Parts: sequence; structure tokens; C-alpha cells
Amino acid sequence: MYKYDEYDQAMVEARVAEFSDQVRRRLAGEITEDQFKPLRLMNGLYLQLHAYMLRVAVPYGTLDSRQMRMLAHIARTYDRDYGHFTTRQNIQYNWIKLEDAPAILADLASVEMHAIQTSGNCIRNISSDQWAGAAADEITDPRPWAELLRQWSSFHPEFSYLPRKFKIAVIAADEDRAAMRLHDIGIQIVERDGVHGAAFYVGGGMGRTPMIAPLIKDFVPLDDLLSYAEACLRVYNRYGRRDNIYKARIKILIHELGADEYRRQVEEEFAHVKSLGIDPPKAEFDRIAAQFAPPPLDASAPDAIDRSDPDFAVWVDQNVAAHKVPGHAIVNISLKPVGGIPGDASSAQIDLMADLAERYSQDELRVTHAQNIVLPHVRKADLYAIWQKLDEAGLATPNLDLISDIIACPGLDYCSLANARSIPVAQKIAMRFADLGRQKELGELKLKISGCINACGHHHAGHIGILGVDRKGTENYQLLLGGSGAEDVSLATITGPGFDEDGIVDAIERVTDKYLATRTEGERFVDTFRRVGMAPFKEAIYG
Repeated sequence: MYKYDEYDQAMVEARVAEFSDQVRRRLAGEITEDQFKPLRLMNGLYLQLHAYMLRVAVPYGTLDSRQMRMLAHIARTYDRDYGHFTTRQNIQYNWIKLEDAPAILADLASVEMHAIQTSGNCIRNISSDQWAGAAADEITDPRPWAELLRQWSSFHPEFSYLPRKFKIAVIAADEDRAAMRLHDIGIQIVERDGVHGAAFYVGGGMGRTPMIAPLIKDFVPLDDLLSYAEACLRVYNRYGRRDNIYKARIKILIHELGADEYRRQVEEEFAHVKSLGIDPPKAEFDRIAAQFAPPPLDASAPDAIDRSDPDFAVWVDQNVAAHKVPGHAIVNISLKPVGGIPGDASSAQIDLMADLAERYSQDELRVTHAQNIVLPHVRKADLYAIWQKLDEAGLATPNLDLISDIIACPGLDYCSLANARSIPVAQKIAMRFADLGRQKELGELKLKISGCINACGHHHAGHIGILGVDRKGTENYQLLLGGSGAEDVSLATITGPGFDEDGIVDAIERVTDKYLATRTEGERFVDTFRRVGMAPFKEAIYG
């Protein structure tokens, strides 16, 4: 994984010193909250309902044990003993005191971490496939390109005050595990005639106007990747709406211009940008890429798994994925225990995951966009020992991609933008479907909940999505069906009138019952919905 050089470290330490002085001035009353707000947002510090929230960047979701332990330290020392892992592969702390923020940023800087550009109208944390470097189906590790984009976008003078926030994802497999086409820019590393290049999808996003990014360029030589990304951003920065926050995202610009006209303008801009020489020399990219060299895994390690413990066997079948190296596996740690808060982990659990990574996973962890954690490089011979330790810590729920593996935003319990609570609804649904046999019968079913139209819970991309709205002062929950953030990307459709908190749980049960009665052999929920359409489900829901 990438290690800071002296420039990275100096940049982060300078920002810590700068923000420390800004906090001092705010606490002393030398600047107002209105003056302080843009300064704190540039450092990932939000003011929410009850306290400040700090969002810490985890570039492309990759961490080592030292960094993970620091996250546990911050949870214990400055928060209420837990952290919340997010859909952008970051971590948030919901109970931060303003006077502690400089110390937290200094602690983060000591382990090559920061909170820079985790908020504001800038290029946010670059996300990627949580199985990058380990997945059997990728054509290359996409993280060197994600790191290159991180370095290019950090404090980029032209893109620090964009019309609106901007999100980029990079993958290198046909299976999309990062919701790539629901980003402002989605980049897929592809192969053509034995040469690797980049396919650019631009103009995706969720929120109040969800859109799937169209393909703007099917093959950009990797030597030109930064220049093409810069051209895409320049056209947006030039013409994106700044007069209306609801029409400021690049998806709106492309929708209004049309993909063909946007593509034409990008090509014109690209011809100019390419002449500026912003793409790195080969030696610099090779320096970055060398830090993502495959770990020294023994391909002759035993490939068999002892399944004599039935509970362990269930966990292996659901939460363990194939690795590109024989005798090894990818371990997915669910942060979705039945009745728990999706994405939350205590400091003790975070420490344990760091210990497991150091001992069993080449000192590496990943945060997933589904709010779980991955140990990417595990010997199959170590799986049972890992499972036992996870089970003792309440981290061995075998529900990856099942109905209780719910994505949920913090909702009205924390967020000042929310209209409704997400957490209690997620807990009630998980409890209703707690029986693992029932979950397995339903199969892959991705359920996602947002507490407002901003869609931080990705409800548009759920096989089943829930959107909390305010209906005359009462929390109301709309039910959506048929979305997907994967390679079969689609946007979910609202079924009809909304429900109260208990009613939405009942409605989901009626939907799943209808699915079981309607599906053909091998069909996932979303496949059945696409085959039969909304009408049978709507009839089951509303009668």
C-alpha cells in the first residue's frame, strides 16, 4: 500500500497547523461561525444535530494495522468509543468536541492520514474496489491509478471550489463492486489488443435527481488518464451551475448539454490539456505502482478448508471470497450484526480487526462501500482461527449481500439534513429477518436506506430501497424496488404511497414473500423484479 513521501507528510502537517490556528481563533471568538464554517468543512468537520462530526479519509479504502489502531484510539479518546464506516470507504466520528479537532488531526497525521477534502465542493475521497489487488477477476490493481488521482486532486487550485462536490471511482474488473457508474466520474481499467486503457463514465450520481453515468470515452491510453480527467473537470467547472445548488452536479450539466455535446467539449479541452504535460513521467508512476506490488503469498499453501464446524462453514460460504492466489482467500467482515447499527464498530472491535490484519492479512485492511471491512490476503489455513476471534467479538455475522447486510445513513439520529431516522428502521428490518435460513432462502438482496433525498444511504441503488421523508411533520418511508449499483446498474422505482416505521417493515415482508412465490430457479430478487415488473409487487404491497 502507498506510503507518504516527504511532500505528502509536509502537506498534511501544514494543514494541521493551519487548522489548529483557525480553531483557536474560533474558540476565542475572533471569527464567527459563518466565517469558520468553510474552514472546518475543508477539514472534514461538520456541525450536526448534537455535536461536531469528523469525517476521516481512507483513500480507496486501504488501511494498515497501525492506521486502524489509530482509528480505535480516536474512538476511545475523543468520541463515544465507536466509529462509523461510510459508503465512501471513510470513517466518521459523531461526537467530536471542537477543541479536540486539532489534536485528532495531529494524531491522524502521525500515521499518514487526514480529513482533507472529505467535505466541500471539491474532489472527494477517491474510491475503488475493496478487493483490489486480491480479486481473481481483475485485469490489474486499480489502486495505483486511484492514488495518482488522489495526488493530482489534493489541493488542486482549479478544482478546490467546484460548483458542487465531486466523486470519482476507479475499478479494474467487469464486476463492479464500487458503484462506479453512480459517480461523477467512473473509470474502469480495460484491455484492448493486449493494452490497458481507461473507459470514462461521466455524470452519474444519486441525490434528488439520480442518474447513471453515460460512457463518454471507451478507451483512454493510461498515459493520458490525468489529462482526460482534467479535461472532464474543466468543462464542468466552466459551465456547471453555481446559481442553484440542486442543479450544480455534473450529471445535470451532461443531461442538459447531452452526452454527445459534453463529449465534444471534453475532446476539445483534452487536446489542449494534453499539451500541458500534466501526466506524470513513467518513473513517477512506477514509484507509486511499486508500492502496490502484490504481497509475498505462497501459492503452494493448502487449498482445502476444514468445514467440520457447521457455523464456521456457513460463514465461509457467505463471507469468504476467492483470491487470485491459490491457498488464499478474501475475508469480508460484516459490520451488520442483527439489531446493530450498520457500519458501526467499537474501539475494541477496530483494534481486533487491526490485530487480525497484522497477523493474518499482510498487514492490510479495506473499507467497503457497503460499510463492511475486508481482510484481503488470508491463507485458507488461517480462516478458522480468524473466524473464532471474530465470533468472540460479535463480528462473524454470515450475512454478506443478504437482506440484513443493510446500507444505512446516520439519518435523523445525527444528521441535520435528514427528514427521518434510518437506524431504527434498519434494526427492525434486520430483526424481522433475523433467521439466517430465511435470509439464505431469499439469497442476494441488497437493501439500502436513506434518511433524506440526499441519498447517502444509496437507496436508489438498492434491490430494495427506502427513502425517509417528512410528511407534514411525520416521518414517512417510501419503498423503492429494482435498483442496482453493480455492473447491471439500474435505478430503483417508487412503489407508491409511503409507510410509517412499522409499516415499511411489513411492506418489505410482503415484497419478499411475493418474490419467493414468483421467482424461477436461480433468480435473484432484482432479476425477478426485472422479469415481472412492478405490478405484482405493488398488488402484494397495497392489495
